[in-house]
Amino acid sequence: MRKIVASLLLCGGMIVSALVQAELTIEITRGSDRPVSIAIVPFGWEAGIAPPDSIATIIGSDLHRTGQFEPMSPADMLSQPKSESEVFYRDWRSLGVDYLVIGKTRALPEGGYAAEYSLFDVNLQRKMLSGEERGGRANIRDMAHGISNQIYEKITNIKGAFATKLLYVSARRLEGGKQIFRLVMSDIDGAREQVLLEQSEPILAPTWAPNGRVIAYVSFETTRPAIYLHNLDTAQRVQLTNFSGINGGPVWSPDGKSMAMVLSKDGNPEIYVMDLATRALRRVTNHFAIDTEPDWIDNNSLIFTSDRGGKPQIYRVDLRSERVQRLTFEGDYNARGRVLEGGEGIVMVHRVNGQFHIALQDLKRNRVSILTETTLDESPSMAPNNTILLYATKHEGRGVLAAVSVDGSVHYRLPSDYGDVREPSWSPFLK
Repeated sequence: MRKIVASLLLCGGMIVSALVQAELTIEITRGSDRPVSIAIVPFGWEAGIAPPDSIATIIGSDLHRTGQFEPMSPADMLSQPKSESEVFYRDWRSLGVDYLVIGKTRALPEGGYAAEYSLFDVNLQRKMLSGEERGGRANIRDMAHGISNQIYEKITNIKGAFATKLLYVSARRLEGGKQIFRLVMSDIDGAREQVLLEQSEPILAPTWAPNGRVIAYVSFETTRPAIYLHNLDTAQRVQLTNFSGINGGPVWSPDGKSMAMVLSKDGNPEIYVMDLATRALRRVTNHFAIDTEPDWIDNNSLIFTSDRGGKPQIYRVDLRSERVQRLTFEGDYNARGRVLEGGEGIVMVHRVNGQFHIALQDLKRNRVSILTETTLDESPSMAPNNTILLYATKHEGRGVLAAVSVDGSVHYRLPSDYGDVREPSWSPFLK
């Protein structure tokens, strides 16, 4: 339980809105044994002005990062068609390609670009999908991620999450032992990083509102932990709590009207729910043990970590009946539970033979699957389509972010050039 207490205790800033050079890089360490071959032909462009970023390259990177696809190098293509009339299926079949993507980009009179695209099934020799994405010069990556989403969903029947965002905390030790902490937002591939807050005091537990426009986090900028709300559109910050003791673990309810949190204002760490419109507090747990790390199953029930059974385990509480039920029994330590979209499972920090790993528990079958092979894994955060899990871990002595697919077959790391990174939080689907 010391690890939980320490995270709570660790749980004057400067807001920085400028984009910074990418800190995170992608290192795929394991992919699918049988990835789907896909060719994304470099997009053509009209009007004599090439877009600032390669749409085809971004799409290829998006799909490759899932571990399910193996994009073909343009150098290996026999042709680079820009229209359906230029597609010869026999050429692509001879190269072993399963799917083909072509497209072209044009400048719009009012400014910005339009990208037309088509997806073909090479084996069935038919067009599966066609569409168009539009955006300004600064939105080329958004256009590419949007196309990736459409392609991925058409092939896999799973909604794509390439246009979502990441929050994470980076920490860098300066000469003299001083540390600088940054709260950073980026695309899920680490691009377009934006420093939201930089300060010399710790920042913890970033989390997203369901609308994706407001975030919450814990900051020690007033020398003790407090929960802050941060509007991403206006950069306005509001201090939500200022109670004595622990103020931590903020997480929005699915309807966005309430926030669960951990407070020790009455002496012991307990789970509370705050009505965000009225700021009224409701105490949810009342036990001499430490109750912490809440997350929502739905608007009427929560999970949380407690040592009330002697060791940290995950429990569920029904907010209507206040009935508490233990959920985890396998392993002597289960903590930091995060509920999958739809509520069918939870990912958590799970200890096996003295090592901390990330595990998935199916709540219907009560089956536990260990997803990671590294040690000291923590802070799991699931993609909104339940396909990829982000977590914090150690690699070569540094704190890095890592990702694993829910079936455990795909692994990649996102190390930072700036310093240690931790506390990842994956956004909901964004409009």
